[in-house]
Amino acid sequence: MKVSHEVPLAYLKDSLIYNDYDYLLPHLYDQYEEYKEFFLNSKSSNRYIIMDNSLHELGSAYDTSRMLEIIEEVIPNEFIIPDVWENHTLSMRNAKHWSQIELPKGVTKVAVVQGKSLDEIIECYHVYKLLGYQKIAFSYGASYYNDLFPHPNKDQGKILGRIYVISKLISENIIQSSDRIHLLGCSLPQEFIAYKNIPQIETIDTSNPIMAAFEKTYYKPFGLESKPKIKIDEVFNSSFDPQIQEIILCNTIEFKLINDLK
Repeated sequence: MKVSHEVPLAYLKDSLIYNDYDYLLPHLYDQYEEYKEFFLNSKSSNRYIIMDNSLHELGSAYDTSRMLEIIEEVIPNEFIIPDVWENHTLSMRNAKHWSQIELPKGVTKVAVVQGKSLDEIIECYHVYKLLGYQKIAFSYGASYYNDLFPHPNKDQGKILGRIYVISKLISENIIQSSDRIHLLGCSLPQEFIAYKNIPQIETIDTSNPIMAAFEKTYYKPFGLESKPKIKIDEVFNSSFDPQIQEIILCNTIEFKLINDLK
């Protein structure tokens, strides 16, 4: 599993130390020239880039025409097509539309399963595969995870819910051995040790260790008990803080140790 942690602007250059690839949020690409230059440099340095659609940050996907322009500029290795939060019908409709849009050579389209129940997620997954999607993503925060796994700690319930869904889809051969999976975000960092022997899961993105650092929270050897409340947009343009940088470096190392990642 390759991991990327989204970081605020002042910490971007140092993220090359601990990130296996670079994760582009298109709304930030347009807001900050330094952010834009970072990704153009990443591309010229042959860094692997996954481009998101900014749904999680904005509440809805970024402007389609502008995202297509950014794709032409950066030519990311992967692009997470627009989805609609917890709406499997509209997400499948979007996936059908985007399956017909031609992107530059070498850009893999990634579709995110959405829904409010396991049945809707399974339907979504089947439709994406029928549409020809080579890689499919699972978000971290869906409310149905807590329905499937009603743990008293809702953050714990979310990680157990996603583990259950992915495990069930594999056991029923819905996720097949040749499938490729991306995991969007996490509630708690200790989730990913559960996927150690699941080769279908290729990539993870999460700002969790970074946002914990902004709350001055060091990871414990087991991870965390609750998800950091700060969101990256709230601190994205903050000044560099050596103390926060120290915690970031500790947390990103601990993240890999907790999950037995190289």
